[in-house]
Amino acid sequence: MSSRSLNKVTLIGNLTRDPELRYTPTGAAVCTIGLATNRTWVTDSGEKKEETEFHRVVAWNKLAELCSQLLAKGRKVYVEGRLRTSAWQATDGSQRTSTEIVIEDMIVLDSKRPGAEEGGEVHTAPVQPPTTAPAPVKKKAEKKETKEEAPPAAAPTEEVNPDDIPF
Repeated sequence: MSSRSLNKVTLIGNLTRDPELRYTPTGAAVCTIGLATNRTWVTDSGEKKEETEFHRVVAWNKLAELCSQLLAKGRKVYVEGRLRTSAWQATDGSQRTSTEIVIEDMIVLDSKRPGAEEGGEVHTAPVQPPTTAPAPVKKKAEKKETKEEAPPAAAPTEEVNPDDIPF
């Protein structure tokens, strides 16, 4: 009978720093990300407590390049991957270990843009209407006008807050 095992990690948290993209000597992309997750609970005495865990997350190859392009400090992300523990000897002779999450999937959960202030409103450039209006469709019975028509007035633009988008 074979024994089964599972090494799977699923986290939702906020990036603690901007991603760092590097390349191995063989040309493989590797991106390291700092991720913070929070846990909140109420004690028996009614006191609210909060605990934060910090995780080292690593992405490889195409996912690494996507992470470096799409992510920035403060963004909320979903990551899925596996735990990997490395051991080495430090320069002072002590034995060191580090556990990291090697991800295979990442989903950006917020709509913040890089450079947006933490907790502030995200401003986006208003969408400009096209410069040329489509030609109006005319019925055969209508008489063709000889003078040029003025282009239709542009619809008023309004700023859209990305936090109001449901997806």
